[in-house]
Amino acid sequence: MRIAVLAGGVGGAKFLLGVKAFLGWQLFGPAPEGAADTVTAVVNTGDDIRLHNLQVCPDLDSCLYTLSGASDPERGWGRAGESWTVSAELAAYGAEAPWFSLGDKDIATHLVRTRMLDAGYPLSDVTAALSQRWQPGVTLLPMTDDRVETHVVVADPEAAPPTSGSVAGPGNPGPGNPGAGDTGPGDTGPGDTGPGGDEPAADAVGGDGEPGRPSDGDATSEDGPALVALHFQEWWIRYRAALPAISITPIGADTATPAPGVLPALSGADVIVIAPSNPVVSIGTILAVPGIAETLRAVAAPVVGVSPIIGGSPVRGHADACLAAIGVECSAQGVAGLYGARSTGGLLDAFLVADGDTAAVPGLAVGSAPLLMTDPAATAAMVGRALRLVGLPVAGRSGAGHDR
Repeated sequence: MRIAVLAGGVGGAKFLLGVKAFLGWQLFGPAPEGAADTVTAVVNTGDDIRLHNLQVCPDLDSCLYTLSGASDPERGWGRAGESWTVSAELAAYGAEAPWFSLGDKDIATHLVRTRMLDAGYPLSDVTAALSQRWQPGVTLLPMTDDRVETHVVVADPEAAPPTSGSVAGPGNPGPGNPGAGDTGPGDTGPGDTGPGGDEPAADAVGGDGEPGRPSDGDATSEDGPALVALHFQEWWIRYRAALPAISITPIGADTATPAPGVLPALSGADVIVIAPSNPVVSIGTILAVPGIAETLRAVAAPVVGVSPIIGGSPVRGHADACLAAIGVECSAQGVAGLYGARSTGGLLDAFLVADGDTAAVPGLAVGSAPLLMTDPAATAAMVGRALRLVGLPVAGRSGAGHDR
């Protein structure tokens, strides 16, 4: 079976681990020699960021580390047994963002990646080279080799607060208030490298050299507050998405092209699965690259999505704030409607929701299952249920289970 997965964030990495478990492979390391099954993951790169002149690819690294067994199982991101000597030294120089640090082991990955990129190798080749060391067992493809950065426009948190209106600042958080909605099917968001809090962090340097404040992103509405464009990582981690997003845009996606291998992997798959990753800033960013959504609509293989929402709440990340920014309800129904059915011009043939949730979209087959990714075995059962939902045989697989 040729399985293609669209994935982003820790949740995407955990889901891919469940795919390996479903296939009966060893959890960590390469696929079995001569395996008839293949797994290809198209991974979000809109969260990528240049930090300390190092190219950091959070979602790709989460997949590399998780699928090889090198990730920290307690934090859920970054390297196990990590140390922070370089980060501490940078902080002593006043050169480290207080909400972001790179671990010493992690820095080695970013150094190798940056050297190869600066030498002219495309990100897809660099990812393949890094995979030679980590042996994830899954072919990891960046969604594009082109530069794409997700930016979020918010009311300027450093401006004087407005005397009226509904735009919230740091002391008056809107949708996605940290601490709310942190239970559900597995991590639903990107930005998976850094040592602080429940999610990792990242710094951003804008066009005028001031962190996170690009000079071309500032604006002032006639009767509203000053606006500023933040790199997604700063909005996500520093502000924990508590600044209501006025818009979320993957800058550069509209002119990007899919990385080599992406469209063939989708066209040649026996099934395509949209992982329970953030539907706006992980999956949505992948789909924003021209040619990818169009291919999903045209392929012969069935396309099945897995809900990132349980009972109206996302997991760990702030998918609720992202959905609010595009006017979509934070529910399985909302995400199902966002993706849509292929028979009516959308993307999916089927959608798997959590037990107790519902979704009704014309032309879309809907099934339910437990969606908490508590361990690889539970995730394997989720994968099996998703594949059965589109009529694929799963007998003898680790996630065969029974239909609900």
